[in-house]
Amino acid sequence: MLLVRGSGGGTALTGTIYERGEEAPSFKGAPDEDAPYVWVCDAFYEVESGGSELVVDGEPIRVAFESPTPRGFDTREQAVAAAEEHVRTQFARVGVPERDVEVEIEKRNPT
Repeated sequence: MLLVRGSGGGTALTGTIYERGEEAPSFKGAPDEDAPYVWVCDAFYEVESGGSELVVDGEPIRVAFESPTPRGFDTREQAVAAAEEHVRTQFARVGVPERDVEVEIEKRNPT
């Protein structure tokens, strides 16, 4: 599995790419289990009230989380590109410019 971690504005977000032969999560909305690469990550957006507190650039904001949206891909490159775009989009939703987001990819054993 690959962990895709974005950081910016003093906070971080991590999602997972399940690779060929690894068991991706199975739940309502999960992609076809035959997809060789599956990306799973939370999505969030800023709200005026409710939600959870998140500190971005030293300022507290409120965010609401959407259900994870797993997506299946045919190639590792497609999965990584989609994961990086997703992470950058989440930071943009809370006001962190793309240029301020660092994305790291870490290979992990699925144990």
